[in-house]
Amino acid sequence: MEFGTFLLLQSPSAQSHREVFQRGIDIAKHADKLGFDSIWCAEHHFSTYGYLSRPLQYATHLAAVTERIRVGSAVVVLPLHHPLIVAEEIATADVLSGGRLDVGFGRGYQTYEFERLGLSLDDSRERFDEAVDVILEAFKGKPFSYDGKHYSFGETSVFPLPIQEPRPPIWVVGQSTDSIAATVKRGFNIVSGGFGIPLERLRAFRKSYDEMDIPADVKSKIRISTQRPVYVTNDESELPFVLEQARWNMRVTLSLRQGLERVEKGRAIAVPFDKEPTDQDLLDNYFVVGTPKQCIAKIEAIQEAMGIDHFNASCWFGDMPHDKVLRSMELFAKEVMPAFK
Repeated sequence: MEFGTFLLLQSPSAQSHREVFQRGIDIAKHADKLGFDSIWCAEHHFSTYGYLSRPLQYATHLAAVTERIRVGSAVVVLPLHHPLIVAEEIATADVLSGGRLDVGFGRGYQTYEFERLGLSLDDSRERFDEAVDVILEAFKGKPFSYDGKHYSFGETSVFPLPIQEPRPPIWVVGQSTDSIAATVKRGFNIVSGGFGIPLERLRAFRKSYDEMDIPADVKSKIRISTQRPVYVTNDESELPFVLEQARWNMRVTLSLRQGLERVEKGRAIAVPFDKEPTDQDLLDNYFVVGTPKQCIAKIEAIQEAMGIDHFNASCWFGDMPHDKVLRSMELFAKEVMPAFK
């Protein structure tokens, strides 16, 4: 099992942009020294749910201030961008990181973001599929043209090209059967799960994946990952505050996904839902939070349910204080990760 950590760069209390970005840099340096395998940068726009609008740009900077850890996007929201620009940004990040780049793609899910860029979420799957076609063609290193519904251009050459061959590893975030099937068909790695996704949904993902007709040589190369909020502590008195911060993230994520968002002067507002999970249910089925021993058991349950070989730990969520995030990362690296190495 490999372990990554995730940067959303969010701040319910709207902390300064400089402070938020510096916290991410500190976390990346810490993860590098602690032995995490990768660090992933999200893309979001126009609210305090996530300050990071250019994940590949930030990943490039993180590569420059770290030594060995791989950097990546989780994800670039492809339908929001022209794929030729994305191909150039990926290649630039790969060159400047010395080939330490992983690339995560997603269709996006926030109507709020799409509308402000003059786009429709209804077109996201078509735009995503065409964008992937363009990017893969660009990485072949030969002049090409494209004539699609959303993107069309004459003969074009892309510079630079990635230094990893034939390209950096590609991961796609997907929850639905259709998304998973399309990802597998291309031979990309899969990320499923996250805030608001219970353990039984991860089991359902694996069942759907196992039932797909995938050639053995393709299946053997596909990696599977999930992401969970993580907080490791030996002090149970911390748990109510930790759950409050994680619940804020979950509420905002789900409200944005369902088009029920509330954003006031840029601040993302957590919208409560009917029949929300109890704190105990969050601990049992949603989050990896607790003592090192408890966190090991939770990841083992996820590994058994989903068959993952990569786990992405979201250690900074809500308004978690910086010192607590770093301390939790230390406990995770020293007492949890070794159980899976």
